[in-house]
Amino acid sequence: MTARVEQLMMDDLAAKYADIDVDPSYLRLYPDHGAISRMCASFHERLNRHFDFMNYKSGTNRHFNANDSRDLIALIDEIDDAQQILGNVGIVLSVREDYAQVISRCRRFLVEAYGSPIPDDFERIRLVKYEPVLILPDTRIRAASRQQSYELQMVGEGAFAFVYRYYDPEYDIPFALKRAKRDLGEKELLRFRREFDLMHELRFPYVLDVYRYNEERHEYTMEYCDATLNDYILRFNTTLSFVTRKRIALQFLYGLNYLHTNGHLHRDISFRNILVKQYDGSAVIVKLSDFGLAKRRGSDLTSSESELRGTIIDPTIGSFKDYGVRNEVYSIGFILSFIFSGRKDIAACSGATRRVIDKCVSYDLPARYSDVLSIVRDIEGLEPEPTSTNETPA
Repeated sequence: MTARVEQLMMDDLAAKYADIDVDPSYLRLYPDHGAISRMCASFHERLNRHFDFMNYKSGTNRHFNANDSRDLIALIDEIDDAQQILGNVGIVLSVREDYAQVISRCRRFLVEAYGSPIPDDFERIRLVKYEPVLILPDTRIRAASRQQSYELQMVGEGAFAFVYRYYDPEYDIPFALKRAKRDLGEKELLRFRREFDLMHELRFPYVLDVYRYNEERHEYTMEYCDATLNDYILRFNTTLSFVTRKRIALQFLYGLNYLHTNGHLHRDISFRNILVKQYDGSAVIVKLSDFGLAKRRGSDLTSSESELRGTIIDPTIGSFKDYGVRNEVYSIGFILSFIFSGRKDIAACSGATRRVIDKCVSYDLPARYSDVLSIVRDIEGLEPEPTSTNETPA
């Protein structure tokens, strides 16, 4: 789904509720929901009106009127539709747990014709008037030094965090925001913070820049890249020249060599953890990202780890705590193969390129490259294979 389609969907959703009457006492509960504040407030107000009347009817004839039944059924469907639309653009709209349970019970007994008999075991609903019952995962970010906030759009999700994109009109560029998931434990949150600290220390053209950490929200801002390596290669594979592929491969290796030289191992190199920043004239810069599993010098988080984690796992390693440079070289081989061939088949390349890759992924650990700089030297010496079909000018 393109950004334009997503924006049109959000515009239509906001326009649907732009002129609807909503009590200000409900609007004030949703000040940070941007264009959909009125929608959330309307849902809340109408749910309370129906629930209040249902409480009254449960104490009299235990019969919820036909018109009210139809209206509440329609409102529940309306909330479902809004959740689906927002979900399509990466925004999760949820209903507060106690209200969600009431809605679930109502679905079981509400009928459109002749009214709905209220069950004998119906429990009186506690109305919520001073807290929001429609929950969004903070879809706005507030600038620390300016009284301004920005709309967030989800662009990615990992095991521990969501990634959002937002546009800052003052700088006239997009930024990214990485936010830890709410269910993380203390150790995972500590790892998340240390990921930021490590990336903040690293200053290199081929490592993603990070800028500010928010302690309260467990999130940090970082530079925005246009695509993952996976998406970039698949999109432009038929037009990428050997020279361009070689340049991308070297940038990737320069970044890892810098990381290793500074005493750190990434430990989760994958097709999606390498980002691509695109410029005019088809120029690109590769950025290493996602340092959540990085092993840094002196870290106490890795001393007792044994379970293997990551995307491309070296079959010769039995324990994550034993992870070393040669294990990282194994995943490097898969990335290089993908860059030069555009395929996730480790045997896709040929000639001198294939020999470099084979040396990376050899099951004989001592036969592998012992450092990234040695791979750099061999990649720098590569020339296009005579049978190569990727000869489009860079």
